[in-house]
Amino acid sequence: MRINTHLQQLKGSYLFTEIANRTRAYQQAHPEANVLRLGIGDVTLPLPQVIVEAMHRAVDELSCADTFRGYGPEDGYSWLRQAVIDHDYTPRGIRLTPDEVFISDGAGSDLGNLSELFDNTNSVAILEPSYPAYVDTSRMAGRDIIWLPCLAKNNFYPELPSEKADIIYLCFPNNPTGTVLTRKELARWVDYARTNHSIILFDAAYEAFVEDPEVPHSIYEIEGAEEVAIEIRSFSKTAGFTAVRCGYTVVPKATGLQAMWSRRQCTKFNGASYISQRGAMATYTPEGQAGIKANLNYYKQTARILSDGLRAMGYEVWGGANAPYIWCRVPQGFDSWSFFDRLLNTCQIVCTPGAGFGPSGEGFVRFSAFSKREDVEEALRRMKKL
Repeated sequence: MRINTHLQQLKGSYLFTEIANRTRAYQQAHPEANVLRLGIGDVTLPLPQVIVEAMHRAVDELSCADTFRGYGPEDGYSWLRQAVIDHDYTPRGIRLTPDEVFISDGAGSDLGNLSELFDNTNSVAILEPSYPAYVDTSRMAGRDIIWLPCLAKNNFYPELPSEKADIIYLCFPNNPTGTVLTRKELARWVDYARTNHSIILFDAAYEAFVEDPEVPHSIYEIEGAEEVAIEIRSFSKTAGFTAVRCGYTVVPKATGLQAMWSRRQCTKFNGASYISQRGAMATYTPEGQAGIKANLNYYKQTARILSDGLRAMGYEVWGGANAPYIWCRVPQGFDSWSFFDRLLNTCQIVCTPGAGFGPSGEGFVRFSAFSKREDVEEALRRMKKL
């Protein structure tokens, strides 16, 4: 028996596990402390009532012989796939068919599993700093990584690879930097992929935060993207489904990968739960849309309060507009983890050290606007005393 040595070579602790361990140790030593969590991108507002009611009805259906159902379609129920097209794509002039939309148990699963479509000899281009899952997934497969450093001097915008990249991970609005690409800027990546016969894995988990009309919500707003891009979305950040688990991935037939992905899902995935899909379907009702919009507006305003407050104290920050994350340069004399410890031990504030997103993240920390408004305001008051 031989183990996967690539998996064995991963770092012993995942970034957010290390943050949780340090926070837990502090709280055990200071049980009286009111620790404010502004690090992880987990939602804090409750689900809109119409979504909760839809899931309750789904549970009731499963309790009755006449309405009980077992395994659902591995690719998702047709009514939800059509609703995704009708609400998220058709209004933007994007034409899709239901068999190009695949319902999942969340974007994180698909981002990792899509790697199985490609031979391990393919090279992978990853923006850096980057969401750690892109890196770890690529390393698990033993793929060569082409690093694309995104630096403050160019506002964390990525440069095209100088060599051929077979697979490209793009995340916009970006996690962790909160930066975005305009249509013109994103079109450069689509053109690169078409020229080099590459595939873009486009993580659009935060598209609901986009307000700038020059920033696309979907990569398919760019001409030709349907030939070279797979788009991954999530109900987690849009509708607060972090505990419910539901998302979807679009694999256009023009990529030549749609049938392969369907075959993979039918073999290794039994489908998202009926209950979660009914909840997702309720997000597209008028009541669901109103509830989601109210929650998103709350987070957007919280992001503005947080970014404006940090700037007023003299911090250099990015993001906070069109994105729920604020990317903040740490004060002189600190690195990412020492500033994390400083905030935790002095202000009882949890952030995310930028070094955990890669070497180019060193010297920065990430704050999340998914926190409670009162916690953000209290965190700013505490930081003013530093």
